[in-house]
Amino acid sequence: MLILGIDTSGKTAATALYEDGKIIAQNNLYTNRTHSQVILPLCKKMLEDVGRSLQNVDVFAVSVGPGSYTGLRIGISAVKAMAYALQKNCVGISTLEALAYNMMGYKGIICPLIKARQDLVYTAFFEGDGRSITRLSDDEIIAQEEVFATLARYNKDIILVGDGADEFYEKYKQDFIYVAPPHLKYQLASSLCLAALDHEDVSADELEASYLQLTKAEKDLNKK
Repeated sequence: MLILGIDTSGKTAATALYEDGKIIAQNNLYTNRTHSQVILPLCKKMLEDVGRSLQNVDVFAVSVGPGSYTGLRIGISAVKAMAYALQKNCVGISTLEALAYNMMGYKGIICPLIKARQDLVYTAFFEGDGRSITRLSDDEIIAQEEVFATLARYNKDIILVGDGADEFYEKYKQDFIYVAPPHLKYQLASSLCLAALDHEDVSADELEASYLQLTKAEKDLNKK
């Protein structure tokens, strides 16, 4: 099975290909251009480099949030368009869950942290046993102090991942808390592909974003 993964939830545009137990290609591009300008050319070049085409893709995996509203819409729209055109299915993966899959092979509690606003972060809690990742809580947006209180109760080693990891670590330094290394700290489309293996695929019609908070347009509408 060939899975094409796309992540546009943050500042990095990421693509990857999984086939028969291997990540056969991946690209991560930190760019000042919008994701809409770079994500499809990245996919095209990656497929060409490994001698595959979009027609060979069996399932599309994409990050559905939380994350950048605009970035998420770009990635989801691109996947929907390709899936519709090719009559293929998709898998929508939580950005936080995909970040947890960066730490596949780790034994302990995995805490993805994505900056939200002020002292709030998007987070969820996962546990790794060295072979698989188990979700312990739903995605949510909460204060950093609530995250720390929860982590302290686990009484296990903790690894932080995501763009909120460094700030959180500096604020709550403890000898049981660690930060993921730079090459595993941020969104990776290869992790999306691995997470997709543990989820049922759906039609493009069923693919939806999960923002966890109101978009700016919704907030503006509520003020009227």
